[in-house]
Amino acid sequence: MGCQCAKKADEEELENISLDQIYEEPEKVIAQKQNEEIPLATEAVKKKNQEEQIINENNPEAAKNQEPKEEKEEDYLEKLERLNEEKNIKYAEYPDNMVEIINKIRENPAAYADTIEDSIKYIEEEPDKNNPTKKKLIFKKKVKVSLTRGEPAFHEAAERLRNLDPLPPLEFNGNICIPLPQNEEELKAPNYLKDQAKTLKETENIDIYFKDSIKLPEVSALLMVVDDNANNSKRKSNAILNKNFKYIGINSHFIGKTFLAYFSFSK
Repeated sequence: MGCQCAKKADEEELENISLDQIYEEPEKVIAQKQNEEIPLATEAVKKKNQEEQIINENNPEAAKNQEPKEEKEEDYLEKLERLNEEKNIKYAEYPDNMVEIINKIRENPAAYADTIEDSIKYIEEEPDKNNPTKKKLIFKKKVKVSLTRGEPAFHEAAERLRNLDPLPPLEFNGNICIPLPQNEEELKAPNYLKDQAKTLKETENIDIYFKDSIKLPEVSALLMVVDDNANNSKRKSNAILNKNFKYIGINSHFIGKTFLAYFSFSK
């Protein structure tokens, strides 16, 4: 499970869940593995091989001990597959944890308002790389997510929850889970999610679907409810807080360093 808080979630009220506990929970295994990882793109492997070739030309004796380039790339792919498997095992309970957290928010929205306002302290400013004269808002504590409005959006989300009547819990439905991409090429395809949802809609009644890339369920749920995005569509928060929805589907896994989760909701 992603953090100690999630393990205790069924024993604690939402107002007692500390964001400091959530964010400070060490992820030693993943951190160690990430230090060993090579970038996902195979172009990085080719570049590394080119650099080694230049070094070997200046040191023929060392070159004799080098493995063939094909074997190195094969080793890289095997290593990447192993790391993906280890991380997917570590985060296998992500869907169950998300459903549990979302249902606690729905069943006692007023209690979660305090959690949202307590998280405002993690909003920071940093220089905007695209515009050096401006700064951008980010939510940064074990994660780094760009915000549009920042603190006002968090206060408004908290106020919305305080004025919201309790909602019935959602039931996990595996039939509405959207298939995840299995490789980098599919991941980069611009219409992959849309096409998969369209195919699934032919047999299942999906009302709303979206994706997320935050691997910590508590942080992911928090930012979905605040939903401080550029287009201000409130698509994610409206789905989580929709009184008419009965079912939720969540599918998640790692592709290299990228964590990906697809959410779907239906009546």
